[in-house]
Order: sequence, then structure tokens, then C-alpha cells
Amino acid sequence: MSSRALHAAMTERELQRTVVDLAFWLGYELVYHTWSSINSPSGFPDLCLCRPSDSTIIFIELKSERGKVTPTQEAWLRGLKECGMPAYVFRPADWFSGAIEKALVPGGPRVKT
Repeated sequence: MSSRALHAAMTERELQRTVVDLAFWLGYELVYHTWSSINSPSGFPDLCLCRPSDSTIIFIELKSERGKVTPTQEAWLRGLKECGMPAYVFRPADWFSGAIEKALVPGGPRVKT
């Protein structure tokens, strides 16, 4: 299977499970998942990861390889970044490239522009 086919085969749900597992392994003690837009503001990122031991908080919107970011999701991500919070959109290709791990490791990037 080509890497492109592998990326396309990974669902958003599988990506989420993988990212959450990595977060716990890297010491993130608190993980919030927005499981329903009925119970949270429209467009709020899928994941909020918190590691109080080093004052790290990261917001992540997860998408399938072809998934589209909505205008309200873009507004939330932009607003979080403007407040100095690291906010990312990650896709399966980012998992396979190592970009997600790089963003989550202690001392990793604080704000993605």
C-alpha cells in the first residue's frame, strides 16, 4: 500500500485515538475531546491537551486526509493562535510524517503559524 493510500485509509476516529494515546504517553494528564457539537461551541477544536507539569496546552482539530475545515473551526483556531495558544489542524499524513509527535513533545513548538 502506498503512503498516500495509507493516509487516506486512516479515519478521523483512528487518528484521534492515536493522538490521544500519544498524548497520554507523553505525559498529558488532561485530554478533552469535543464529542458532540451539541454540547460545545460550534467549531471548537476536537482535542484540548493539557500537561500542567510544564504549563503546556495544545488545541487540535483533526481531519481525514480530505476533510475540510469549516469557517467556524478556522475562526476558533485563529482566535486561539491570536491569544498565544498552539492550535493545529492535523491529518493522517501529519501522523506518518512525525509532525504530530513533534508538536506534542515536551519543549516542542508552542505556536504554529
